[in-house]
Amino acid sequence: MKTFNVWYITSFIISLIVIIPVLTVFSSYFDNTSDYFKLLKNTFLFEYISNSIILLIGVLFLTLIIGVSSAYIVSFYSFPFSNFFKWSLILGFAVPPYIYAYSLTAFFENYGTAYTILKFFLGEGNYNTHIPKFDGMLGAILSISFSIYAYVYILTRASFYFQSNNLLELGKNLGFSKIKTLFKIILPSARPAIVAGLSLVAMETLSDFGAVDFFSINTLTTAIYNSWLSFDDLAFSNQLSFYLLIFIFTLFIIENFSRRNAKYHSPMQGGFKLKEKIKLRGLSSFSAFFICFIIFFFSFVFPVCQMLYWTILYPKNFFDLDIQNLFINTIILVSISSLVLIIFSFISNYGNRISKSKFLSILTTISISGYALPGVILAVAYITFIAWFDNTIINYLEIKSIKKLFIGSILGLILAYFVRFYSLSCNGIKSSYEKLNRSIDESAYLAGYSKLRTFIHIHVPYLKSSIFFVFILISLEIIRELPITLILRPFNFETFATTAYIYASQDLLEAAAVPSLFLVIIASLFILFISRYILKEKYE
Repeated sequence: MKTFNVWYITSFIISLIVIIPVLTVFSSYFDNTSDYFKLLKNTFLFEYISNSIILLIGVLFLTLIIGVSSAYIVSFYSFPFSNFFKWSLILGFAVPPYIYAYSLTAFFENYGTAYTILKFFLGEGNYNTHIPKFDGMLGAILSISFSIYAYVYILTRASFYFQSNNLLELGKNLGFSKIKTLFKIILPSARPAIVAGLSLVAMETLSDFGAVDFFSINTLTTAIYNSWLSFDDLAFSNQLSFYLLIFIFTLFIIENFSRRNAKYHSPMQGGFKLKEKIKLRGLSSFSAFFICFIIFFFSFVFPVCQMLYWTILYPKNFFDLDIQNLFINTIILVSISSLVLIIFSFISNYGNRISKSKFLSILTTISISGYALPGVILAVAYITFIAWFDNTIINYLEIKSIKKLFIGSILGLILAYFVRFYSLSCNGIKSSYEKLNRSIDESAYLAGYSKLRTFIHIHVPYLKSSIFFVFILISLEIIRELPITLILRPFNFETFATTAYIYASQDLLEAAAVPSLFLVIIASLFILFISRYILKEKYE
């Protein structure tokens, strides 16, 4: 009974810590604000809201088209390099939206890379008037879409792959064409996966800071950042966070509801007939290859080539950058944060497993909503809570202030990452835990194993592959994360992401290319590792 209480209480405390930022945003809603609220309400508030909606609609539409079309082509058809595109189409994840924005601007700006290419092949000329400009809202939509469309691609492709061939044969028997079969049978059966992917895209879009800030697009996210840093109005930042959080939580609930209703079929179950890919030839084969190549080129090859071009053109930027220090800082954050997340996710899951408490299960479910918190909101909520705790509890106890310990420190960053990515870690381990039969636990207890010994010697070894997968997934997210690192990092503590942002914010795009390139290379390696899990095809 004593061991049970320890596991239960530990799991309860972990879930409570993760919920604190959410509670802070809601509790701060009624705080007094400065005159900046009235100024913004009468001037730019409508612009912030309308820009957020326009950005969201544009990104959802583009990611839907790109993600579903590419998933459909590689899932149902065989053509040259189809196996290559199957995994390479997720490499766009390695390019964060803000880095894609730098590349897009550098290529199409006046006297940029596009101008240089035209000048090289065609000679001197006034090409700037003919080169399209992808800035403002259009630039933000393109940058975010090509960076995160893989959410839709991965989930939709998984649904397509495990669709029974009986459904396709049904379309043939009804006399449907391939197009009609797609819209009447294939897409409706994949709807939960598509909606889940689009919900994740929506949450990422509304929480984006780097790209919209670079293109000077006023959204609710930038309003939160500016009201806090520029106008020193933390209360109004929390009020804006409240409105954005309500909308994001709505999307979060929709995503969970869609995922809960999704049906995942195994080829080993009765009635399932594994489909064979249709081999394309001639023009159809070329068209499929061309579509996949264009998506792969613009999502990954284009930004990487642009950054590589700037790096080669200005080698001084490479040698002026302290690559070793940036790499060490990044690895420190990734290693410690991932280790902490995995350890506490294991403890939380095991506590839920042995306690069988409905209350603890509900609390854990609420706590994983932290992933829906945009980085800016999380950083503001975190600082608000630490300031309140220091000014009330710590002052009341008359002990030394803890602000410096938790704000502007490695510990503060790790805690913020813990809240932000606890959902990924907890769910990743939980999904594997559910496959572990409880009878194994009972057998271990009968053999004289304590709960702790069962956890260490049976559960952890069984879930070691999940540990590796979760570690890589969290590492990828931390490497890409910008606002949390930018706001909460210690003084003079830079990563590849913050260094790229600082250079870009100073209009030094050629200098931003070097840290951006290293960030993309590291992220690409992580993606190649996790692709074996998310693109696994046991029956192909």
